[in-house]
Amino acid sequence: MKKIFLLGLLLIGMIYSYAQNPIYYLLVGTYTNKGTSEGIYVYRFNPNKTEVTFMSKTSDVDNPSYLTVSKDQKFVYCVNENSGDKPGSVSSFAFDKSKGELHFLNKQPSGGDAPCFINIDATGKNVIAANYMGGNFSIFKTNSDGSLNPFTQLIAHQGYGINVQRQEMPHPHAAVFSPDEKYVFVPDLGNDRLYQYHFNPTDATKPVTEADPPYYEIPDGSGPRQFIFHPNGKNAYLLNELSGDIIVFDYANGKLTQTQTISSDITGDKEDKASADIHISNDPRFLYTTNRGKSNNIALYKVSSDGKLASNGQQPVGQNPRFFMIDPSGRFLLVANQDSNNIQIFIINKNFGLLQDSGVKIDVPQPSCLVMIPVK
Repeated sequence: MKKIFLLGLLLIGMIYSYAQNPIYYLLVGTYTNKGTSEGIYVYRFNPNKTEVTFMSKTSDVDNPSYLTVSKDQKFVYCVNENSGDKPGSVSSFAFDKSKGELHFLNKQPSGGDAPCFINIDATGKNVIAANYMGGNFSIFKTNSDGSLNPFTQLIAHQGYGINVQRQEMPHPHAAVFSPDEKYVFVPDLGNDRLYQYHFNPTDATKPVTEADPPYYEIPDGSGPRQFIFHPNGKNAYLLNELSGDIIVFDYANGKLTQTQTISSDITGDKEDKASADIHISNDPRFLYTTNRGKSNNIALYKVSSDGKLASNGQQPVGQNPRFFMIDPSGRFLLVANQDSNNIQIFIINKNFGLLQDSGVKIDVPQPSCLVMIPVK
């Protein structure tokens, strides 16, 4: 009887806890040149019921493949991942929380082809875009209405790697602020370097300047793609697309020290590594990565007290899992399966970090990026 009573209290506590989770808008970036997508899609996501409702979509927005949201949640920025006759650009939108709608503000050239990543600082005054095929990254100042000025800085990288098909030139793939936003880190898939820059958000013309060291050498053929910090600010993780490895760093006083390398993609096929995205759980006791190619899975890891990783298995997903996110409640992992044209929602086991398919999928063409904004 006592066990039943305690179980009842536990269930009531879980129900009460779940009911306290706020509802979010889920914004989905897509590729418009590879299917029927019209741009950015907005859904209402209720974590208390694992319920998703379509709200709105943009139109005539080319390849909004990566999104970022200002800290005040009023503005959304995307890359327009174009090349050649239609050069790369970045676009700004105002977000109407009352209706769940995006309203286009303006667009600016990104300074290079195929911009694939965009980020915004805590002040909301600086937007950074990584131009994959431009071999550079650009910094934009924002106006009070959220619109973008032309880029104020364009930083070019030099060099190439040993993979002649994929590393023929620099390919910046991300631009990540340090926890204190004193630095910007830029992984470059093309020349196997992780660049580090000083960041001064108030500088009107040169917010980014070279740091010492200016970059960290990554093993040949690794293809640095995505970089994240542990919430403790003492560890960082670099996901390498071409080698399928994660490099773990200690971080202190603006310096990185490598402590571990562990595989993300374990297919064994050196020609088919395609690791894509990396995030850490809200706990933060677990870390996850996506692998494309033949793998098409999520790799799971336990995070130790010193930041090092231990493998925790793999979870099969759809085709080409380009991006994923963990929702703010920490209960769900959503993965964008680009070539399956859907978003899968997994339940995170908070005790063991394992994933259980919720059975809920969102059908959306060519999804490539996910962000959430609270409804209230």
